[in-house]
Amino acid sequence: MDMKEAAAAYEAASQYFLNLARAVTPELLDVHAENEWSARQCIHHMADSEAQSYARLRRLIAEPEGSIIQGYDEGAWANEAKLGYVDAPVANAIAVYAAVRASSLDLVKRLEESDLEKFGEHSESGKFTVARWLEAYTKHPYDHGDQMVRATKGQA
Repeated sequence: MDMKEAAAAYEAASQYFLNLARAVTPELLDVHAENEWSARQCIHHMADSEAQSYARLRRLIAEPEGSIIQGYDEGAWANEAKLGYVDAPVANAIAVYAAVRASSLDLVKRLEESDLEKFGEHSESGKFTVARWLEAYTKHPYDHGDQMVRATKGQA
């Protein structure tokens, strides 16, 4: 994997989601497609997910190989009223997303190809390499960005 290309792809994914999140108008924040999250829910999820990914990448790089990478129940987080996925303003969540993605990008740019095989043990899915982290978190903004596009159109 070419690390410069990988960093550029990660950065493009970050910007894709950020542009969409910042463009959602207040009247469209809570529209959603059937059985999918609204834009507000996607934005809060991405802030939480990226905060987790930020910590995971650092663990993968700094801690002994095989260290535990803790999963979390994203559905439970989305359904916990105190976390605000249904009604909290999105400005702080967008700021968290932007900040942690930018900081993770800084780290990604410092990675060498040999770092890609460093690994931890994900509590839900087993061996979790830096390469897998990079692939997953490059794809994730597109998945939820596309979900936001569908949501704001009210389409499944």
